[in-house]
Amino acid sequence: MNLHHLYGLLLLFVNLNVLGQHQEDQIYHAIDVFVTNPSAKALQNLTNTETQFWKNPKPKTKEALLAIVVLNCNKAYYENQFGQLEKAIKSYEKAWLLYQKHHFKGYDIIEYCLKPLGNLYTLLGDYDNAENTIKQYYFIADQEKNEPQKVAAILNLSNVYQNTGNLYKAIDLLENTIQTEKLTPTQKGILLNNLGANYFLTTKSFLGKTTAFEKAESAFLKAVLLLKKDPSQAETLSNSYRNLAKLKIEQNDLANASDYFEKAKTAFRKTSAQEPRKKAQLYYEAAFLSFRQANIKEANQNIISVFKTLLPDYTDSKSILPNQNSLYAETVLLDALDLQAALYLTKNQPKNALKSFALSFHIEELFQSLLVYENSKIVTQIRNRNRTEKCLSIYYSLYEKEKKTAYIESAFLLSEQTKSVVLKSHLNNNANRSREEKLMLQQLQNWNTVIIKEQQKLERANISKINEAIKKQNELMLLLKKSKSENKETVHDFDLQQLYDKSEQDHAVLVEYFLGSDCIYNFTVENNTIHLYYISLEGTGFTSLMEFIRFFNDPNAITDNPQNYNRLGSRIYKNLKIPSSAKYKKLIIIPDGILSFLPFEALITKESTTTNFAKMHYLVNDFNVAYNNSVSFYLNSVPFSKTKKTVLGIFPIFENTDFALTFSRNELQSIKKNFDGQFFENKAATFSNFKKNALHYSILHLSTHASSGDLETPASIKFYDQEILYSELYNLHINPDLVVLSACETGIGKLYKAEGAMSVARGFQFAGAQNLLFSLWKVNDFTTSVFMDDFYTNLKKDHSYFEANARAKRDFLQDPNIPNAKKSPYYWSAFVYYGSIAPAEKSSHYIVYIISILTLIGLFLIFNPYQKWKIFIKSLKKKNTEK
Repeated sequence: MNLHHLYGLLLLFVNLNVLGQHQEDQIYHAIDVFVTNPSAKALQNLTNTETQFWKNPKPKTKEALLAIVVLNCNKAYYENQFGQLEKAIKSYEKAWLLYQKHHFKGYDIIEYCLKPLGNLYTLLGDYDNAENTIKQYYFIADQEKNEPQKVAAILNLSNVYQNTGNLYKAIDLLENTIQTEKLTPTQKGILLNNLGANYFLTTKSFLGKTTAFEKAESAFLKAVLLLKKDPSQAETLSNSYRNLAKLKIEQNDLANASDYFEKAKTAFRKTSAQEPRKKAQLYYEAAFLSFRQANIKEANQNIISVFKTLLPDYTDSKSILPNQNSLYAETVLLDALDLQAALYLTKNQPKNALKSFALSFHIEELFQSLLVYENSKIVTQIRNRNRTEKCLSIYYSLYEKEKKTAYIESAFLLSEQTKSVVLKSHLNNNANRSREEKLMLQQLQNWNTVIIKEQQKLERANISKINEAIKKQNELMLLLKKSKSENKETVHDFDLQQLYDKSEQDHAVLVEYFLGSDCIYNFTVENNTIHLYYISLEGTGFTSLMEFIRFFNDPNAITDNPQNYNRLGSRIYKNLKIPSSAKYKKLIIIPDGILSFLPFEALITKESTTTNFAKMHYLVNDFNVAYNNSVSFYLNSVPFSKTKKTVLGIFPIFENTDFALTFSRNELQSIKKNFDGQFFENKAATFSNFKKNALHYSILHLSTHASSGDLETPASIKFYDQEILYSELYNLHINPDLVVLSACETGIGKLYKAEGAMSVARGFQFAGAQNLLFSLWKVNDFTTSVFMDDFYTNLKKDHSYFEANARAKRDFLQDPNIPNAKKSPYYWSAFVYYGSIAPAEKSSHYIVYIISILTLIGLFLIFNPYQKWKIFIKSLKKKNTEK
């Protein structure tokens, strides 16, 4: 915000009414004084002016309220200049909320509030808010026919897509704009620079790598030619040269990288506003180039310059690393600390590298604490995953060298911290949320559903409806952020000794996996000890794993080649280092990444040549297997809430349709013969009936259709009357003992390594379900009904949920009525159990019987402590003999 902008605003209010003139004049005078001589200290004067305004009992005129909007926009601009990112966002948010509430006009809210706010959200990793904000001002710009602001929105939206990994979505958006819109040379140059950056990021994949490099370089060079002609674009020109330098570094052409970087520095010196953050970014990139050139000393000096620029209290010392208390949420600091760790490793100082990474993890926690939306939290966790993998490599090397178990334990604790972080945080904090906050979260999710479902209509989507939903979301988000700052999130510490004790008490072995870019780490907890195994994915390791998982894409793939399945299943079993001669026969698996889609029970423990599926050596014959998202879930599982098992059954069946579930009725009858409950069939199997009754039953059984979705379409499950997105299930707030999802692909969805699959099962977990039985692929209607019959029969025999699942699979294999082809693992291993391995609850009639006996004993002791006791014992013995 400059003086020209300020005085332009003052002219808007020449005709102010006399009553309110003093209020806004005082505010504009404070802004004028500040803008003339801005400083971090002078910002307090603006804050005091605003505070006094709200304390003043005089009626607030619209002109004065608009002046407060202007004050906050100015304040935010300079807060950002002074490196106070969080404060800047709050000031912009206040300005935007006030502007919307009073429907102001005549002030360029896009240029002075929404554009910088959207950009700051992107820097913070708050991508949902960034996207919502940008779409809002694109909508306003489109209505006002403001083409420059529409182009700016497209550019900034592509930045959001780029940061969230939607590179091809960003590329399509940019290329379409360049080809179809009337652009100035400068606008085209800016868009080309961004297009090149997206192409450059696609080089990280192996597919079309050479072509992507060529397209990226071509876009950058075209951008340079256009931006050179506009002296006002020195900063963007500098960015283009820096992008070219990064590209050449990636190609190991360090000489050309240096040349481009020198040009970038020259262009940057010509920029008018050299903010601390942008200067620090340049120092970081210089450090990275020096690192690649093996100039460690110069790299260290540039990193120190980053810290000095961004941390006012930083003092250069031998350790180089800053004090943790001085750090704040800033991506340049993250990059610098990660690079410093790499420099320590170059100097063979792995323990110092771990200290540097520890500071990075601390900053990531600060980022997480500022976010509201689930998607933004998940995306930021990806950075943590990459950093964790580097730390695990260090711990493994240290263990190999020093043989200290403490290194394995530290590695395990770090791995565990990456497991379903967002899900864990939600469940941990939900109990502490106020009723009002829960209601706001529910409303936020409802508006998100409106947006998703409207967007799925593509060209038929109602843009106004989407924009209105975004506005409602934004208002709720701001209220939630305020509530969140008042109620700090709780984090449960992870106790390794507690895990040792519980696994011994449960007579269980636990295996947790961490899937890295070129290896898998296996942590095995058994007999009060922990082991770490390094599993290389180089060569055929990863392709073999994927080949095995692909067996379950087609029901005929295994039956057409059982020998290949046997061979490959045995290889994967050995590679994954699963315990083969365990003391206990309960196995808990914490999968990771693509391993979440692997049916471990169907792995082959001993290779054979048989084509008889029942005679193959499966892991399910050696162990009862339970899965979980995280060790924390295993440790913190709560006792079952219901003493008597009752079932709420949802059976849409879809009779007389192309997707009828013919054998679903068989499934229904098998449950009814074992358990009491309420069962909704056909038209009665609605989402409304499910929601009304879900709290009253210990087992929720849904026999229906489901979909895993794709990159654009979320996973969903069908009730008779409607299809429900997995995220719509978040608002159920249920606490059943078990959820059975007897449908296709209920455990499949868009996969995030750091969080897991965005599946229907996740929707129920978010809603509060701890124990679930769900499918990993498209299940067969008939064989599912047979499996479920076995499962519920085993439950009736008082087996635990996880044991009933394992027994049902073994029963299926031994069933003489099922032909060999249908005993393929495709048909019996689809359903996996996630949750507690606690023993089965005692039946309520058994508990009543015990209480009755104890009551009778008490009465006999009261009225005849000796004689009647002998008579009672004799009668009890006689009664038991007659039974």
